[in-house]
Amino acid sequence: MEAHLRLSAANYPVISFGTGSLVRLPGPSLTQPNVYQFNKTSYDSMYKELEDKDPRLYRANGILPMLDRNRNVKWGPERWQDWQVGQPRLDHATEKGFEGTEGGVADIVITCEERCWDAVVDDLHNRGSPLNRPVHVINVDIKDNHEEALVGGRAITDLADSLNKVAAEERALMDPLAFDNGNATNRAGFDERVPEILAEWQERWPNLPALWTLAWF
Repeated sequence: MEAHLRLSAANYPVISFGTGSLVRLPGPSLTQPNVYQFNKTSYDSMYKELEDKDPRLYRANGILPMLDRNRNVKWGPERWQDWQVGQPRLDHATEKGFEGTEGGVADIVITCEERCWDAVVDDLHNRGSPLNRPVHVINVDIKDNHEEALVGGRAITDLADSLNKVAAEERALMDPLAFDNGNATNRAGFDERVPEILAEWQERWPNLPALWTLAWF
């Protein structure tokens, strides 16, 4: 969510997802996690529930500050596998003014853990590419703690800036409508340059291992 926050602050259109079956947050012990459903539980309700349970514990372990940040970014956690690609959607938001529409497609998917990258790539393969639209799936490996998340958020924003710069360069060379329709032939110049962009980014951020593949919606 740190990356979501930073990309939004930089005026990038962004949506975020989890890939697991349930949302699991640390509880009072390893065998007592707090478990919530994707798409149905708001960050605000999670915050209030854990604050009622044990405010000192969940403030000390960083869960309440994290949920407080998250509830000011989006309504609640969503699951990647439930996303209806290609269909414009309304945000789940009904609180705090999180309202709007999204086009239902993306050019870049960024994950922050290899198992999430695997899940996204597998899911895209299983969908069967109904739109015949290319999408770059990039993993930036970030350790799951507050400090690393801050660094990772900056790094991912830097990567988005680099990708956006090249997309603008390629768009200037052709009919903008031809580029924006997502056709693989029309946007081939951008797609071919992504590995080069990623290699240059990796030199700037050598402590954040990255994976990349070209997949299809």
